[in-house]
Amino acid sequence: MILYGLKNCDTCRKALKQLPDARLVDVRGEGVPTEVLTEALAQFGDKLVNTRSTTWRGLSEEERAGAPLNLLQQHPALMKRPLIQTVDGLFLGWDKATQAALLPV
Repeated sequence: MILYGLKNCDTCRKALKQLPDARLVDVRGEGVPTEVLTEALAQFGDKLVNTRSTTWRGLSEEERAGAPLNLLQQHPALMKRPLIQTVDGLFLGWDKATQAALLPV
């Protein structure tokens, strides 16, 4: 299980604490493989881009209008976190639905 996120993100830390077998990939340092980003965009669409982030607010209107894949490659911190990759597929965020799917009962 791979958790794509930021090492200093509170939500990512909560998820890692509950998923001890997960490996954190810091998107600022290592990035997200293009094929994973493409699959995540196909599955989650616009929800993958965190429009409430500080990074998003710092972008110009012209930059915001760019293709989501390019935006996420240029500004990895724009991705909603965590993006969790398992053998069963991709999960976005650390909400109740994701927890129910990934945590043992």
